[in-house]
Amino acid sequence: MSLFTSAQEKQILAIIKRVEMNASNNYKDAAQSAIADLEKALADPAIGGKLKEKKKTEYENLLTEYKSRYQGFTHKDQKPYWT
Repeated sequence: MSLFTSAQEKQILAIIKRVEMNASNNYKDAAQSAIADLEKALADPAIGGKLKEKKKTEYENLLTEYKSRYQGFTHKDQKPYWT
């Protein structure tokens, strides 16, 4: 992270931190929610529209990686052990 970050970039970085923290703690549904928040933030012109193109591309690539890595990463799909 550089010394001079915009408010929009700080907001994106906070969401990324939430995704990683929730995934590492096995909070599957919260991680999925944070990924959805990241996608909305990057699509929002007030946030994603004000990022530099290089950073926006970097965050969009990270979003794509998260979507593929955490596909099916949810408690809803788990079967209980007693059935």
